Amino acid sequence: MGVDLLKQLHCNMPLHSDPFSLPGGQTIGLVIVDEVNGFCTVGAGNLAPRSFDSQITAMVEETNRLAREFSIRNWPMLVLLDTHDASKPENPYPPHCIVGSGEENLVPALQWLEHDKNAFLMHKDCINGFIGGLQADGSNLIVDWVQKNKVQVMVVVGICTDVCVLDFVVTVLSARNHGILSPLEEVVVYSKACATYDLPVEVAKGIDGALAHPQDAAHYLGLYMAKSRGAVVADSITFPEANSHL
Repeated sequence: MGVDLLKQLHCNMPLHSDPFSLPGGQTIGLVIVDEVNGFCTVGAGNLAPRSFDSQITAMVEETNRLAREFSIRNWPMLVLLDTHDASKPENPYPPHCIVGSGEENLVPALQWLEHDKNAFLMHKDCINGFIGGLQADGSNLIVDWVQKNKVQVMVVVGICTDVCVLDFVVTVLSARNHGILSPLEEVVVYSKACATYDLPVEVAKGIDGALAHPQDAAHYLGLYMAKSRGAVVADSITFPEANSHL
């Protein structure tokens, strides 16, 4: 059924993604969404994969390679970390990424970002990272990061393609269109460095209140919706130097 659904989506909702060449002469920033243990490390929590997941593994590997390219160039990176207070549940999801649990920490392959001078780590307590950036004084950490670093092109990667990544992307696009994210011009979603979770219909039937979530179809729909809202969906990233390609 999952394969058939994906074929139907490709046929009836075609999504064309292309290589994206990062432009020279513009400031480019990378946003990494929620690549934490609680979502990516096998057995790490209620929303972590139960067994090896090739899509999530590929996402982390691609993110690591991309982030190292950014670090070498001293380009800005924003790292969003899903982090929750145990007393504030996030319905409809079970408890996850609770402060102090370790689930809210970056996966081992990306922990070097905690010490990278180009990376700004931001803990967020909600699905939408833009909303999570709101401060008590009315300022917003996402807006501040874009403006401080004069980001003109934003590359977004992470998990889940159709949940936290999509919410962040469509909100950023709306904020850009509303004129509050100057000088941001382009938002690029790098598909190979995004992933989502898998909950087949036969498994979901046995969980009270759960909705089926076929991984490949949900990932595709997340990318499709991002593009339909104005994002560029790229299947590879090329850096200004001719020999640098992801």
